[in-house]
Amino acid sequence: MKRFHVHLGVADLDKSIRFYSGLFGAPPTVRKDDYAKWMIEDPRVNFAISTRGGEVGVNHLGLQADSANELAGIRERFAVADEASLQDEPGANCCYAKSDKHWLTDPQGIAWEAYHTLGGVRYFNSDSADANADSACCTPAQITASASQASCCAPAQASTSACYAPASAKETACCAPTTAQPAPQTIARCCGQLSLITDSETDTSP
Repeated sequence: MKRFHVHLGVADLDKSIRFYSGLFGAPPTVRKDDYAKWMIEDPRVNFAISTRGGEVGVNHLGLQADSANELAGIRERFAVADEASLQDEPGANCCYAKSDKHWLTDPQGIAWEAYHTLGGVRYFNSDSADANADSACCTPAQITASASQASCCAPAQASTSACYAPASAKETACCAPTTAQPAPQTIARCCGQLSLITDSETDTSP
């Protein structure tokens, strides 16, 4: 069964581990000096964070396969989505693992990864300490050059748009309330849906 994958770049690993451990109700499945990963079963997600490369925000999204056959099926979907940007990366070392990978870039410039893990490696991107450069995570050079950060439904420092976003965020993206109000629950419209949210901040715009 496939697992959705999210990899974020973070500025403070320890602070982020505390936050996401509280959010997911569990400590990381894997924890290193520059990396942490949660293998969540409900929903089925591989959620990773790292301090590699110095960039903060979404590094890439992806789909993790449980077998080579399953990976081949995901690659077929990648090719249908955008064969021009599709790159194959067999036997890649990254995130303390060796994997067969495929990459492409979506219309927003976000890198997407499909991969099947074959085993572990001792260092972030190698079995050798000498080869373990402080590079950004995973994405091939061509994908990295074309990728950009995007966001929806959460605060985003990289975005100047706003849709029901927290007033405490200087620049926000989509879906959270903007103006503080005393009411603990609010019906908010975002992404084409009406939702009941529990928050001390609500939006007063029509």
